[in-house]
Amino acid sequence: MTDQNLSAPVVVTDSDHPNLDPEHSVLDPAGIRLRRAQCRTAEDVIAHCGGAQVLVNQYAPITAEVLDALPGVRLVVRYGVGVETVDVDAATRRGVWVANVPDYGTTEVADHTMALAMALLRGVTGYDRSVRAGVWDYQVARPLHRLDTRTFGVVGCGTIGQAVAARAAAFGMRVLGFEAAQDRSLAGTPITRVDLDELFASSDVISLHATLDSRSARLIDARALASMRDSAVLVNTARGGLVDTPALLAALDAGQIAGAALDVLDSEPIDPAVRDALARHERVVLSPHAAWYSEESFVRLKTEVAREAVRVLAGQSPRCPVNSPVVGGVTEASPTEVPR
Repeated sequence: MTDQNLSAPVVVTDSDHPNLDPEHSVLDPAGIRLRRAQCRTAEDVIAHCGGAQVLVNQYAPITAEVLDALPGVRLVVRYGVGVETVDVDAATRRGVWVANVPDYGTTEVADHTMALAMALLRGVTGYDRSVRAGVWDYQVARPLHRLDTRTFGVVGCGTIGQAVAARAAAFGMRVLGFEAAQDRSLAGTPITRVDLDELFASSDVISLHATLDSRSARLIDARALASMRDSAVLVNTARGGLVDTPALLAALDAGQIAGAALDVLDSEPIDPAVRDALARHERVVLSPHAAWYSEESFVRLKTEVAREAVRVLAGQSPRCPVNSPVVGGVTEASPTEVPR
């Protein structure tokens, strides 16, 4: 089978992966054909994904117009956790499942979050730059503090947020957490639940793990940044849209916060002007939306989207739905979801 089989029921709308071998390893034994498109716009998806029953999606927009033009689609499954590329409400009204893979890179994101935080809390980036420049002086990163005197704030206490909290606590840090879902239990975690204002005012590290939606967009704005300690650092391994980037740059320029570590930005790849503005600051660390990545998580992500396709094509519900679609006027029941 090839990725260009035009009668394939499963179509990858777009992907920056080198191949689809893991997907084929699941779909081929099930006798399900797969092909790849490289769409950038809704119009591209309409033009190149005809006949699809499952859309495996990375960045291309899946709009109401796309779903109307592709009435055979039964499932849109995202490579990753966020579903902001998909009009979930439109899919629900049209009886289309939307699913993601929320648990493929939990360990990796939590580890990367701590690596970024530690780089700032222990002055690693400043020391590295100074030594490369010929300076041998511990004072270039002053002041540094014992980790067990620091408070670590987690914004969004789902699966990843709780994994980060456990790691921060293992370093001896006090952990505060804000979680918008009041019914999410934090029992058995090291997190002390607080409101957002208290978390901003009390934390030395503010680490973002919230879902991006209309309520959380630009959560870290000028007001939020002004309420943080001038010694605090911001870490974002969730979604770039959670942070108002111009406001963050202004806060860094004004010394309102001490630093930032960003794996995600609201425009990716990073705009050169934004990159240069961030690079002016010694205590800014950047990585290229890589927190999710390990060889193991990469394979799991790709095989799990394929398994969701197999389930739905067999008439089953997906393992990790983000909606309950309306089919024939009746709302489909969702199985218990994997916790975020």
